Amino acid sequence: MPLGVREDGNVARRTTITTQVAIIGGGPAGLLLSHLLRRSGIESVVLELRDRDYTIQRVRAGVLENNAVQLLTDVGLGERLHREGQRHDGIYLQYGGQRHHVSFRDLVGRSIWVYGQQEVVKDLLEAHDAAGTPVRYGVSNVQLENLEDGPVIVRFTQGGGDFELSADFVAGADGAHGVCRPSIPATEKKALQREYPFGWLGILARVQPSTDELIYALHERGFAMHSMRSQTVSRLYLQVDPHEDISNWPDDRIWQELDVRLGTPGWTLKHGEIFDKSITPMRSLVSDPMRFGKLFLVGDSAHIVPPTGAKGLNLALADASYLHDGLVAWYRSGDASGLDEYSPRSLQRVWQIQHFSAWMTKMLHRFNESPDSDHLEEVAFDYQAQLGQLSQLCGSERGMAHLAELYTGLPFLTHPH
Repeated sequence: MPLGVREDGNVARRTTITTQVAIIGGGPAGLLLSHLLRRSGIESVVLELRDRDYTIQRVRAGVLENNAVQLLTDVGLGERLHREGQRHDGIYLQYGGQRHHVSFRDLVGRSIWVYGQQEVVKDLLEAHDAAGTPVRYGVSNVQLENLEDGPVIVRFTQGGGDFELSADFVAGADGAHGVCRPSIPATEKKALQREYPFGWLGILARVQPSTDELIYALHERGFAMHSMRSQTVSRLYLQVDPHEDISNWPDDRIWQELDVRLGTPGWTLKHGEIFDKSITPMRSLVSDPMRFGKLFLVGDSAHIVPPTGAKGLNLALADASYLHDGLVAWYRSGDASGLDEYSPRSLQRVWQIQHFSAWMTKMLHRFNESPDSDHLEEVAFDYQAQLGQLSQLCGSERGMAHLAELYTGLPFLTHPH
């Protein structure tokens, strides 16, 4: 058994583990990739920094594209999704105090599903438990070695013990703040990003949703959104300053502001107990390429999108599907073309989704709503132009069909030109 040196200077024994694919990150991207690989007869080990309860309870995205639902269903993960998830055939766009319905079903024949990310994680963990391939939780001090020359070595600590994981490949699915993207030399990557001058104050409330479809609202005071998690839990958002202190937003103030921004004649927003609230800054990021040697970035470790288009979770699932295809071809026939195409293939879709998410974000948010602005005429102009854009969009069947096509999801299998 190899020896290592702990921080206290004492020699410690390091346990060696061997697998085919090491997966760093136990979120939906990493768990789905491991699930797909197991179904294809390929071994993997999933390492997760947090504990199991945290990954299950972490409140994140809640909208699944049509193709994501089909993928999860095809690989045996759709039973509870179809039973407890909520299918939605459109969304509402609200501006100028009027609400307009965009019917996905009528326009493109597809739907989306409201099903929380934590629910997807629960389904994946149940599948892993049933297959006897549990995730290693609570790991720390993760270090990647030999990324260009195999086998790849992943060193980590868990439960006070030191481990060395040897693998053919590593999938970095550990998010924007993980160790995988920083493990790529700065000379071998570029990060393109944009920070937005606002964030989302998001709440979860124990109250029946006040709408049958998601509402995206542009108001003079800023963006607001009404979503839902179940028949008894509503998810709502307000555009706020990204540096705002959440303590400045007591529950009463939140409901009052939501009443104003979401209000329409004859419609009432139901209020209830707020049991979770937070402020999330908004940004876009793409790390290019999504591969270095035998390391492949998956999901948020490679790209971040503003949540307006509801695309982060869906992009992560698409990445996992693409990487699975490449790994299967390599293990079955030695064909490396799928692995070589992974980054350009994924990035083509990523940039299309980045454009859509930025388009939705720019169309529905006030970029400078301060009354102290030195450019009040420009602010007023921009707001009126946004109203014109929304009016044009909702008055055009082709325009609404374009939105519906992108919102319900691009095909997962998009090959680069």
